[in-house]
Amino acid sequence: METLDKKTIGEYVALDFRTAALFSKYGIDFCCKGNRSIEEVCEKKDITPEDLFNQITEILATKNENSIDFKSWPLDLLADYIEKTHHRYVEEKIPVLLQFLDKLCKVHGATHPELFEINELFIGCAGELTQHMKKEELILFPFIKKMVKATLTDELIEQPHFGTVNNPIAMMMAEHEAEGDRFVKIAALTNNYTPPSDACNTYKVTFSMLNEFEQDLHKHIHLENNILFTKAVALEKSFTAQV
Repeated sequence: METLDKKTIGEYVALDFRTAALFSKYGIDFCCKGNRSIEEVCEKKDITPEDLFNQITEILATKNENSIDFKSWPLDLLADYIEKTHHRYVEEKIPVLLQFLDKLCKVHGATHPELFEINELFIGCAGELTQHMKKEELILFPFIKKMVKATLTDELIEQPHFGTVNNPIAMMMAEHEAEGDRFVKIAALTNNYTPPSDACNTYKVTFSMLNEFEQDLHKHIHLENNILFTKAVALEKSFTAQV
Protein backbone atom coordinates (compact mmCIF):
# COMPACT_ATOMS: atom_id res chain seq x y z
CA MET A 1 0.00 0.00 0.00
CA GLU A 2 2.82 2.41 0.85
CA THR A 3 4.46 2.00 -2.56
CA LEU A 4 1.12 2.54 -4.29
CA ASP A 5 0.42 5.65 -2.24
CA LYS A 6 3.50 7.42 -3.55
CA LYS A 7 2.77 6.94 -7.24
CA THR A 8 0.95 9.47 -9.42
CA ILE A 9 -1.92 8.27 -11.59
CA GLY A 10 0.31 8.70 -14.63
CA GLU A 11 2.89 6.39 -13.07
CA TYR A 12 0.21 3.76 -12.42
CA VAL A 13 -0.80 3.85 -16.08
CA ALA A 14 2.85 3.70 -17.16
CA LEU A 15 3.22 0.65 -14.93
CA ASP A 16 0.14 -1.09 -16.36
CA PHE A 17 -2.05 0.51 -19.02
CA ARG A 18 -5.05 -1.50 -17.85
CA THR A 19 -5.39 0.99 -14.99
CA ALA A 20 -6.32 3.62 -17.61
CA ALA A 21 -9.76 2.02 -18.00
CA LEU A 22 -10.28 2.26 -14.25
CA PHE A 23 -9.37 5.95 -14.17
CA SER A 24 -11.55 6.63 -17.21
CA LYS A 25 -14.47 4.93 -15.45
CA TYR A 26 -14.27 7.59 -12.74
CA GLY A 27 -13.64 10.44 -15.18
CA ILE A 28 -10.03 10.86 -14.02
CA ASP A 29 -7.66 12.38 -16.60
CA PHE A 30 -4.61 10.10 -16.54
CA CYS A 31 -2.76 11.64 -19.49
CA CYS A 32 -2.80 15.46 -19.49
CA LYS A 33 -3.15 15.67 -15.71
CA GLY A 34 -1.33 12.45 -14.86
CA ASN A 35 1.01 14.08 -12.35
CA ARG A 36 -1.61 14.10 -9.57
CA SER A 37 -1.70 11.75 -6.61
CA ILE A 38 -4.46 9.25 -5.93
CA GLU A 39 -5.50 11.23 -2.87
CA GLU A 40 -5.80 14.43 -4.93
CA VAL A 41 -8.00 12.94 -7.66
CA CYS A 42 -10.15 11.11 -5.12
CA GLU A 43 -10.80 14.36 -3.27
CA LYS A 44 -11.84 16.14 -6.46
CA LYS A 45 -14.08 13.28 -7.59
CA ASP A 46 -15.49 12.47 -4.13
CA ILE A 47 -14.11 8.92 -4.30
CA THR A 48 -12.85 6.91 -1.32
CA PRO A 49 -9.06 6.50 -1.81
CA GLU A 50 -9.07 3.04 -0.21
CA ASP A 51 -11.63 1.78 -2.74
CA LEU A 52 -9.57 3.05 -5.66
CA PHE A 53 -6.35 1.64 -4.20
CA ASN A 54 -7.97 -1.78 -3.81
CA GLN A 55 -9.11 -1.77 -7.44
CA ILE A 56 -5.66 -0.69 -8.63
CA THR A 57 -4.03 -3.40 -6.55
CA GLU A 58 -6.36 -6.00 -8.01
CA ILE A 59 -5.46 -4.96 -11.56
CA LEU A 60 -1.73 -4.98 -10.87
CA ALA A 61 -1.94 -8.39 -9.20
CA THR A 62 -3.56 -9.94 -12.27
CA LYS A 63 -1.16 -11.20 -14.92
CA ASN A 64 -1.62 -9.47 -18.25
CA GLU A 65 -0.24 -11.49 -21.15
CA ASN A 66 -1.13 -8.90 -23.78
CA SER A 67 0.19 -5.76 -22.08
CA ILE A 68 3.05 -3.99 -23.87
CA ASP A 69 5.76 -2.79 -21.49
CA PHE A 70 6.46 0.57 -23.13
CA LYS A 71 8.59 1.63 -20.16
CA SER A 72 11.20 -0.97 -21.13
CA TRP A 73 11.50 0.29 -24.71
CA PRO A 74 14.51 2.34 -25.85
CA LEU A 75 13.45 5.99 -26.23
CA ASP A 76 14.23 6.12 -29.95
CA LEU A 77 12.00 3.10 -30.55
CA LEU A 78 9.20 4.62 -28.47
CA ALA A 79 9.44 7.92 -30.37
CA ASP A 80 9.22 6.03 -33.67
CA TYR A 81 6.24 4.05 -32.40
CA ILE A 82 4.38 7.19 -31.35
CA GLU A 83 5.05 8.84 -34.70
CA LYS A 84 4.15 5.85 -36.85
CA THR A 85 1.14 4.75 -34.78
CA HIS A 86 -0.47 7.76 -33.14
CA HIS A 87 0.72 10.62 -35.36
CA ARG A 88 -0.25 8.65 -38.44
CA TYR A 89 -3.66 7.86 -36.92
CA VAL A 90 -4.33 11.55 -36.29
CA GLU A 91 -3.25 12.48 -39.82
CA GLU A 92 -5.57 9.86 -41.33
CA LYS A 93 -8.65 10.62 -39.22
CA ILE A 94 -8.61 14.43 -39.26
CA PRO A 95 -9.72 14.96 -42.90
CA VAL A 96 -12.47 12.34 -42.58
CA LEU A 97 -13.86 13.85 -39.39
CA LEU A 98 -13.68 17.38 -40.79
CA GLN A 99 -15.70 16.26 -43.81
CA PHE A 100 -18.30 14.42 -41.72
CA LEU A 101 -18.72 17.24 -39.20
CA ASP A 102 -19.18 19.79 -41.98
CA LYS A 103 -21.88 17.58 -43.50
CA LEU A 104 -23.65 17.18 -40.16
CA CYS A 105 -23.72 20.93 -39.64
CA LYS A 106 -25.33 21.45 -43.05
CA VAL A 107 -27.90 18.67 -42.67
CA HIS A 108 -28.66 18.65 -38.93
CA GLY A 109 -27.40 22.02 -37.70
CA ALA A 110 -30.87 23.59 -37.63
CA THR A 111 -32.20 21.02 -35.15
CA HIS A 112 -28.89 20.36 -33.35
CA PRO A 113 -27.07 23.71 -33.13
CA GLU A 114 -24.45 22.22 -30.80
CA LEU A 115 -22.94 20.63 -33.91
CA PHE A 116 -21.53 23.99 -34.97
CA GLU A 117 -19.58 24.33 -31.72
CA ILE A 118 -18.39 20.73 -31.95
CA ASN A 119 -17.22 21.41 -35.48
CA GLU A 120 -15.37 24.58 -34.46
CA LEU A 121 -13.69 22.79 -31.57
CA PHE A 122 -12.51 19.97 -33.80
CA ILE A 123 -11.28 22.39 -36.48
CA GLY A 124 -9.17 24.02 -33.77
CA CYS A 125 -7.95 20.62 -32.61
CA ALA A 126 -7.02 19.59 -36.15
CA GLY A 127 -4.93 22.70 -36.73
CA GLU A 128 -3.19 22.66 -33.37
CA LEU A 129 -2.44 18.92 -33.35
CA THR A 130 -1.01 19.07 -36.88
CA GLN A 131 1.44 21.81 -35.86
CA HIS A 132 2.14 20.10 -32.55
CA MET A 133 3.12 16.80 -34.16
CA LYS A 134 5.41 18.51 -36.66
CA LYS A 135 7.28 20.24 -33.83
CA GLU A 136 7.76 16.86 -32.18
CA GLU A 137 8.87 15.17 -35.40
CA LEU A 138 11.25 17.94 -36.49
CA ILE A 139 12.65 19.20 -33.18
CA LEU A 140 11.99 17.16 -30.04
CA PHE A 141 12.05 13.56 -31.28
CA PRO A 142 15.30 13.99 -33.30
CA PHE A 143 17.04 15.39 -30.21
CA ILE A 144 15.82 12.47 -28.09
CA LYS A 145 17.15 10.06 -30.71
CA LYS A 146 20.44 11.95 -30.77
CA MET A 147 20.76 11.51 -26.99
CA VAL A 148 20.06 7.78 -27.30
CA LYS A 149 22.70 7.42 -30.02
CA ALA A 150 25.21 9.32 -27.90
CA THR A 151 24.75 6.87 -25.02
CA LEU A 152 25.53 3.97 -27.37
CA THR A 153 28.60 5.56 -29.00
CA ASP A 154 29.96 7.60 -26.06
CA GLU A 155 29.69 10.73 -28.18
CA LEU A 156 29.28 14.23 -26.84
CA ILE A 157 26.15 16.12 -27.83
CA GLU A 158 26.03 19.85 -28.44
CA GLN A 159 23.58 21.89 -26.44
CA PRO A 160 20.47 22.33 -28.61
CA HIS A 161 19.20 25.75 -29.65
CA PHE A 162 16.28 25.34 -27.25
CA GLY A 163 18.68 25.09 -24.30
CA THR A 164 17.40 22.03 -22.47
CA VAL A 165 14.95 19.30 -23.41
CA ASN A 166 12.72 20.57 -20.60
CA ASN A 167 11.78 23.60 -22.71
CA PRO A 168 10.15 21.88 -25.71
CA ILE A 169 8.70 19.24 -23.38
CA ALA A 170 7.02 21.93 -21.27
CA MET A 171 5.52 23.39 -24.44
CA MET A 172 4.32 19.99 -25.67
CA MET A 173 2.74 19.19 -22.31
CA ALA A 174 0.91 22.54 -22.23
CA GLU A 175 -0.43 21.83 -25.72
CA HIS A 176 -1.47 18.34 -24.63
CA GLU A 177 -3.47 19.83 -21.78
CA ALA A 178 -5.14 22.30 -24.14
CA GLU A 179 -6.27 19.46 -26.42
CA GLY A 180 -7.42 17.41 -23.45
CA ASP A 181 -9.55 20.35 -22.29
CA ARG A 182 -10.91 20.79 -25.81
CA PHE A 183 -12.08 17.17 -25.89
CA VAL A 184 -13.72 17.51 -22.48
CA LYS A 185 -15.94 20.14 -24.13
CA ILE A 186 -16.58 17.95 -27.18
CA ALA A 187 -17.52 15.00 -24.97
CA ALA A 188 -19.95 17.20 -23.02
CA LEU A 189 -21.54 18.63 -26.17
CA THR A 190 -22.01 15.15 -27.65
CA ASN A 191 -23.41 13.71 -24.39
CA ASN A 192 -20.35 11.44 -24.24
CA TYR A 193 -20.66 10.63 -27.93
CA THR A 194 -24.27 9.50 -27.70
CA PRO A 195 -26.08 10.29 -30.98
CA PRO A 196 -29.62 11.70 -30.70
CA SER A 197 -32.68 9.62 -31.55
CA ASP A 198 -32.99 11.22 -35.01
CA ALA A 199 -29.34 10.58 -35.93
CA CYS A 200 -28.59 9.26 -39.40
CA ASN A 201 -25.80 6.76 -40.06
CA THR A 202 -23.25 9.51 -40.74
CA TYR A 203 -24.18 11.12 -37.42
CA LYS A 204 -23.62 7.83 -35.57
CA VAL A 205 -20.36 7.08 -37.37
CA THR A 206 -19.02 10.59 -36.70
CA PHE A 207 -19.72 10.39 -32.97
CA SER A 208 -18.14 6.94 -32.83
CA MET A 209 -15.06 8.25 -34.64
CA LEU A 210 -14.79 11.22 -32.29
CA ASN A 211 -14.93 8.86 -29.33
CA GLU A 212 -12.21 6.66 -30.84
CA PHE A 213 -10.15 9.76 -31.66
CA GLU A 214 -10.27 10.90 -28.04
CA GLN A 215 -9.32 7.45 -26.72
CA ASP A 216 -6.34 7.31 -29.08
CA LEU A 217 -5.35 10.82 -28.01
CA HIS A 218 -5.35 9.71 -24.36
CA LYS A 219 -2.99 6.81 -25.15
CA HIS A 220 -0.84 9.09 -27.33
CA ILE A 221 -0.47 11.74 -24.62
CA HIS A 222 0.09 9.13 -21.92
CA LEU A 223 3.03 7.58 -23.79
CA GLU A 224 4.62 11.00 -24.22
CA ASN A 225 3.89 12.70 -20.88
CA ASN A 226 4.31 9.72 -18.56
CA ILE A 227 7.05 7.73 -20.30
CA LEU A 228 8.90 9.36 -23.22
CA PHE A 229 9.23 12.86 -21.77
CA THR A 230 10.00 11.71 -18.22
CA LYS A 231 12.77 9.40 -19.42
CA ALA A 232 14.14 12.01 -21.86
CA VAL A 233 14.57 14.50 -19.02
CA ALA A 234 16.35 11.84 -16.95
CA LEU A 235 18.59 10.94 -19.90
CA GLU A 236 19.63 14.56 -20.44
CA LYS A 237 20.46 14.86 -16.72
CA SER A 238 22.74 11.83 -17.03
CA PHE A 239 24.77 13.68 -19.68
CA THR A 240 24.97 16.76 -17.47
CA ALA A 241 26.22 14.64 -14.58
CA GLN A 242 29.07 13.33 -16.72
CA VAL A 243 30.38 16.81 -17.55
